[in-house]
Amino acid sequence: MILEKCVIGIEFGSTNIKAVMLDENHEIIASNDYAWESTLKNGIWIYTLEQAKIGLADCYAGLKQKFETKYRRPLAKVGAIGISGMMHGYLVFDKNGNQLAEFRTWKNTICPQAQDQLSKLFNFNVPQRWSVSHIYQAMLNGEKEVKDIVFATTLAGYFHYLLTGEKVIGANDASGMFPLDPSTKDYDAKMVSKFNEVIKDKVDWRILDILPKCMLAGQNAGYLTKEGAKLIDPSGVLQPGIPFCPPEGDMGTGMIATNSVRVGYGNSSLGTSGNITLVTDKSIAMNKEIDVIASPSGYPAVLVHANNCTTDINAWVELLHQAIVLAGGSIQRGELFVRLFNKSLEGEPDAGGLVSFNYFSGEAAVGVQEGRPLFVREPDAKMSLANFMKSHILAVLAVLRIGVDILKKQGVEVNKIYGHGGFFKTPVVGAKALSAALDAPVATLSSAGEGGPYGEALLAAYMLEKEKGESLEDYLQNKIFAGAKEDVAVASKEEVKGFDKFLERYKAAVPVEAKAVECVEGQHNK
Repeated sequence: MILEKCVIGIEFGSTNIKAVMLDENHEIIASNDYAWESTLKNGIWIYTLEQAKIGLADCYAGLKQKFETKYRRPLAKVGAIGISGMMHGYLVFDKNGNQLAEFRTWKNTICPQAQDQLSKLFNFNVPQRWSVSHIYQAMLNGEKEVKDIVFATTLAGYFHYLLTGEKVIGANDASGMFPLDPSTKDYDAKMVSKFNEVIKDKVDWRILDILPKCMLAGQNAGYLTKEGAKLIDPSGVLQPGIPFCPPEGDMGTGMIATNSVRVGYGNSSLGTSGNITLVTDKSIAMNKEIDVIASPSGYPAVLVHANNCTTDINAWVELLHQAIVLAGGSIQRGELFVRLFNKSLEGEPDAGGLVSFNYFSGEAAVGVQEGRPLFVREPDAKMSLANFMKSHILAVLAVLRIGVDILKKQGVEVNKIYGHGGFFKTPVVGAKALSAALDAPVATLSSAGEGGPYGEALLAAYMLEKEKGESLEDYLQNKIFAGAKEDVAVASKEEVKGFDKFLERYKAAVPVEAKAVECVEGQHNK
């Protein structure tokens, strides 16, 4: 093993900070993770940067220990490192590097005026969770800190800056801050001009003054500084000077991890949030349910996003685990997840009349601005454990299916989807459910459970190994995924019809969820 050809990818995900190390053959040789979660404070979902710094060092320390125990040599230097993370949000700093407001994450649906006004201004959908929406909403709210912003970035962009001193960002992550122009693969100049005109009387800065520089896959994005090395590895073993690839968004690393970067390819990442991303060459009409983002190479992609995914399933599994313990039983939570997911396969295709809304936060796609997790059933519905789990699994996919239906009406084809993330770790179950929702084959690769940090590590490897003229798309196909084994799930006609029936019931019950938001006041609103 040649350390100078090894790479490390670190991703700040929604529930874990995870690090993956690959050898020169792109095989995973060490990994580690640090669990964390967002906090609802004054009605806003946040993470603290101090917790993120602790998590980074802890996560890396575990990876380092595993490597050094296995190979009996110090982890002092590698060929390249990449940082990725959850996209969007409000993360702003003043001229002295002080954080001006708590990090408002993608999970918030608190920018409806900004979304409406910017989408009309640009004639382009600007979702509430995008950074420019948060920035403009703060202006509309009259927040005093806005005038002092000199740097706005994402979580990945911030930690890349701490480690390298460079204010840059990868194309995918950048496309979730401000719209990109597919022809230039940079921030859209016309939209930049329009936005600057709107804000000229509100602040002294202009939008490009505060945004990080947009970079493409394969470019060198800086080197690990002495300060950065101390931050990531307080033990002092890791040496400065290691090159970094551009920091990327978790949607982009998901595309990489599943070899879904070519036109016509798609992937679905299902974890704390859910999304389906399709690289396309079709022009998509503006629609609030559809995001137009970019691949790490800067090619346009369409995204269907759901704020809520598996969090409610986690809560129910925890409840069932407590019941088992109360009855004198004992089972690991991970094993319980697997058994309950497999039990859902015995459920009826439409979940037997049960309906679940997994809304811990709002879902703009269906017009619900806040979350109230809700489980509803008809009196004569078939309430079994299998149907119960089935309803929660299908509910994870309902908002995504609503968005995909919009894309299909505009001629976007869904020929095959690659799945990755925790939802797909139990063999067959998640992939079969998504196949029923989309009426399309769903494939999983052996790397599906590794997800984002694996994808970011591959971006670091691409930067090191890129041959003149070799595209990221060719590199992945020829050197990473050639001959890769994949498992493909195809739902039966009965399962497809069952999901359609569940979706009809789900959409009909959306007003019930909206009424719950109205009537069940959250503690944070009191």
